[in-house]
Amino acid sequence: MLRPLPVILSIISATSVFAIAPLDTSNQLIISVRDQKLMLLRNGSKVAMYPVSTSMFGLGDAWGRMTTPLGYLAVEKKIGDNVPVGGVFHNRRLTGEVLQPNAPGRDPITTRIIWLRGLETQNAHAFQRCIYIHGTPEEKKIGRPASYGCIRMKSKDVAELYAQVPVGAVVQITPDRLPKMEKGKPREMSGGVVAANVTPQPPPQITAATAAKVAPEPPHQISATTLATPPSSSLSVDQMRMAGALAGARQKSKVASNKRL
Repeated sequence: MLRPLPVILSIISATSVFAIAPLDTSNQLIISVRDQKLMLLRNGSKVAMYPVSTSMFGLGDAWGRMTTPLGYLAVEKKIGDNVPVGGVFHNRRLTGEVLQPNAPGRDPITTRIIWLRGLETQNAHAFQRCIYIHGTPEEKKIGRPASYGCIRMKSKDVAELYAQVPVGAVVQITPDRLPKMEKGKPREMSGGVVAANVTPQPPPQITAATAAKVAPEPPHQISATTLATPPSSSLSVDQMRMAGALAGARQKSKVASNKRL
């Protein structure tokens, strides 16, 4: 369910301990898991729509599950200025390799990284889990769940989006369909308030007791000892991919076992 912007802002204000970059509510992204699409809004008007891929492992924010978190997040960092389309990243650093779309046997992060930070308790681990909007060479899979938790896009699309979205832009990931909007037409919220016309409230004072309540929970064991990384140090992309592969192998084994029965 898509909540009106005043509700969004009250959520952000109440949980602003998660937010570091100042929020820019004039720029918003809505990502629909059901539609596998991303909509870019500016000043309440639809600017663009892109196909995406969310996680093949479902939804959530638990450590080691390789799932896509739901709720309200914000763009915390952008990595990849002037990187060639198809440029390959390893641990957020360029390798110098450039891949064409659907290059066989390869599945790295490419072109741009838009790093998200959660604004709610339900997505509080997103930044440390390295949840990105990023490019992928596996473009034939775009449009259906295929990632390890991130939001994947075609390289040319993520380069275009990157240029239009500032740090601080609000991002909503919803299990529902995208709202029906005409391009360039302002989206009115409840009470006829246009999204861009609402000013966020200053963040409340965060006490040590409040911070303790929203501190990330310890990660779950992922079967491989090297993947049991504490919240203070982010799981690397390679570790996330390894955990995803392990989860996929377990799922295949379970399906095969059920067939034998």
